[in-house]
Amino acid sequence: MFEGSIVAIVTPFKDGKLDEKALGDLIGFHISSGTAGIVPCGTTGESATLTHDEHKRVVEFTIEAAARRIKVIAGSGSNSTDEAIVLTRYAKEAGADGALLITPYYNKPTQEGLYLHYKKVAGEVDIPLVLYNVPGRTGVNILPSTVARLAEIRNIVAIKEATGSLQQISEIISLCGDKITILSGDDFTVLPTLAVGGKGVISVTANIIPKEMASMVESFMKGDFKKAMELHYKTFPLHAAMFLETNPIPVKTALNLMGRISSEMRLPLCQMSGANREKLKEAMKDYGLI
Repeated sequence: MFEGSIVAIVTPFKDGKLDEKALGDLIGFHISSGTAGIVPCGTTGESATLTHDEHKRVVEFTIEAAARRIKVIAGSGSNSTDEAIVLTRYAKEAGADGALLITPYYNKPTQEGLYLHYKKVAGEVDIPLVLYNVPGRTGVNILPSTVARLAEIRNIVAIKEATGSLQQISEIISLCGDKITILSGDDFTVLPTLAVGGKGVISVTANIIPKEMASMVESFMKGDFKKAMELHYKTFPLHAAMFLETNPIPVKTALNLMGRISSEMRLPLCQMSGANREKLKEAMKDYGLI
């Protein structure tokens, strides 16, 4: 259901408010560039600092602007199961194709707690769900054995795996087979993830180079491994640049340098340091983006 290069899209702000014009332009940019799907209100979309009304508007606006030309997987996770259900239900009512749910953060549930959390959301809202495992952000790791249990639930269809561990990804595929789709959650692991059985990526770097990220996945899927590898190494320096500081600071700075959005972020995220901004600019110049 979900495969290819899917962008974890930024949320553009202007004077403290959602910049709908910039967001609409970004969505058009992705549709024309071959991106397979858009995730609004993910980590890259600064979901943690959006109000509930803003969160709903970003999801609603993205669905309207996409107009069924591209899949929309709405970020709807929370460390409160009840809140995750509310946000996921809204995503369904708004017309999203699916929902992406980060593991509950800070409260550090057990594996049984993780299972019950996702089972509850899946039972309450009949929409395709994508698990999101990023222990570096949340402090908790969904183990492959837990993913295997969740893969038995009909509407849990995919997982965004951002551990950076090919061992964990391989264990999930070994246990689950084709019951769940693996999507890379780390841009630098896209090609290795595809090589062990993954089907795509939910990407930060695709915000700035959507055509190349889409082409890398498409080339691999068509059996053009040489082209896929060339794109892997061509894009690799940009992946590193996107994480010179906490995501989405570098990618928003990059999009600003490209003239696509304001570099505005919400505290506690702040503007990129001068030294790292220069490193980012050099990487972008080397790639030909600016």
